[in-house]
Amino acid sequence: MKANFAQTPDQVKRAVDSVIKNYPAYADMLSFYGRLFDAQEKSKSRLRIEPLQIPDDVRAVKAREKFPLIEIKDFVFDRLESANLFVTIGELAQEANPKLAASASILLKAVDEKFEPASLFDAFLNGNEALFENISEALEVEKQVLGFITYNSLKPCLCMGAVQLAAYLDKEDPWLKGYCPVCGSAPILSILDGEGARSLICSFCWHPWPAKRVYCPFCDNSDNKDLHYFFSEEETDVRVDLCDKCKKYLKTIDTRQADRLIYPPLEQVATLHLDIKAREEGFEPGVKLHMEN
Repeated sequence: MKANFAQTPDQVKRAVDSVIKNYPAYADMLSFYGRLFDAQEKSKSRLRIEPLQIPDDVRAVKAREKFPLIEIKDFVFDRLESANLFVTIGELAQEANPKLAASASILLKAVDEKFEPASLFDAFLNGNEALFENISEALEVEKQVLGFITYNSLKPCLCMGAVQLAAYLDKEDPWLKGYCPVCGSAPILSILDGEGARSLICSFCWHPWPAKRVYCPFCDNSDNKDLHYFFSEEETDVRVDLCDKCKKYLKTIDTRQADRLIYPPLEQVATLHLDIKAREEGFEPGVKLHMEN
């Protein structure tokens, strides 16, 4: 079965509605994420980002040494559109759970009083934890919520940047590393396509890249004895790959079993019950998540 990925706002909405129908217990959470995803997809059509230029000699060295094309701090973003999305997400968050709503209200008030979200974006991309924490304390908002809204406001720019940068990747030389060839981040999901080929999806810029079928991207383990997985009989299209060597796990969407539109960010948040089970079994996610709250 050929994977059918949601790419337009309408398709994303259909994907969300389908998951809510199958998992009514997730309805409130996914209604919020559905509106968030819709805002992000619509934002992409308004972005104005100049593609990053990578000289041929630099690209050749990075390809030879298996270095990612850029560092996270090198991503560029549309300051106006990202700031507008920051407000939109804040407004959506005001209707979400109390933890999100309280911090979102403070952030929106700060923006009304001329606080510039761009300072958050710069601190986030540059890994400036001190400035990020200072802003969190000054505004009296939870750091986790601040990171959630900041990352999701930047995400359309990150995804667009990754698409632009992917043009520099050599399709004749598959990237078989456990980190993203664009930005170097760890994967958040893996996908099995109709032929059984596996790809990994970046936890930061959401770029997909081919991967070895039997392989732990977090410790490079390829030993069958240490690699296994579990799945629920009720949802055979989603499984959790486990590595006994590093005790990390990665959720995998098997599109051969799926008869619905696939939207990877939705798949990540709609399978939190599998994260809970994996943790109960003594495993940890291979990456710190930016998008969940």
